[in-house]
Amino acid sequence: MKLVNIGFGNQVSEEKIVAVVSPESAPIKRMIQEAKERHTLIDATFGRKTKSVIITDSTAVIISALVPEKIAEKVNETEQAEAKE
Repeated sequence: MKLVNIGFGNQVSEEKIVAVVSPESAPIKRMIQEAKERHTLIDATFGRKTKSVIITDSTAVIISALVPEKIAEKVNETEQAEAKE
């Protein structure tokens, strides 16, 4: 199981990530609100502005203060390190 750092020492399993998206669109805002209501929202922002939303293969939705490009970069780094092994 490879873990990806999503900011402030928080990590998520790379295998569970389905998508990393920006939080500005209305459908994503609705998804965040619905996850809050279902108690499946994981807030990894530490009080900072939400810059990305990580959609997992379970019902969990994770919000992070890192931009989606940075998280994708970290996922690619773990994949490249895995390929070298």
